[in-house]
Amino acid sequence: MPGAMTQSASELSSAFLVKFEKALAELPEGYVHGIFQGRRWSATVRRSADWRRVWRYGEELGGADVVSFNLYVLSDARTILRPCEMSSSKVVDFVLGFERT
Repeated sequence: MPGAMTQSASELSSAFLVKFEKALAELPEGYVHGIFQGRRWSATVRRSADWRRVWRYGEELGGADVVSFNLYVLSDARTILRPCEMSSSKVVDFVLGFERT
């Protein structure tokens, strides 16, 4: 997929990965509103029953920006982040910076 990047857990520091995964785990399943970088956003989170796949889609309300990705936990506990046509850093910034309202 053009523009998509894969980031494995081995490429991130363990402390940073824990912070990212904690922020993602704290988001409730379903649709929420929030603030990211001073702008209003909506976001949807869906998880597989075993939590081995997490999908997130965020959309700026009143704007054109979006954030979308899948996170996979493989059988050997490696984590793979698959952004949808954007950089991994944009996804990480969004997960860490999104505040529910």
